[in-house]
Amino acid sequence: MSAADQDWEEDSPERLYVITRGRSGLAERTTFDLVTLIVSRSEPEPTMQPEHAAILRICGSPLSVAEISAYLRLPMSVVTVLLADLLAEERIEARASVPKAILPDRALLEAVMHGLQKL
Repeated sequence: MSAADQDWEEDSPERLYVITRGRSGLAERTTFDLVTLIVSRSEPEPTMQPEHAAILRICGSPLSVAEISAYLRLPMSVVTVLLADLLAEERIEARASVPKAILPDRALLEAVMHGLQKL
């Protein structure tokens, strides 16, 4: 394999470095998690980075960050950097996942079950 072929490998660290312009996803992890839903607010422009344009194209309907990562075949850390760029430019909307339901106290559930059993 030649050096030129290595530059185009999908999992190449160099390729990922170029895509993110050397930035890491550490700061963006506070904004996005795997189930954060992403929706496009604009159309891709011809001058955009290909990965940014791809995100805008596939997010016409809400997709989770995990789905975007899978569709683009990019690590989550790279996707969060790209999403942070698009969010800063107001090209996407990030929707928090549905919060976990607050369950009642176990003692209360047991009391209700015992009451129902007595009926």
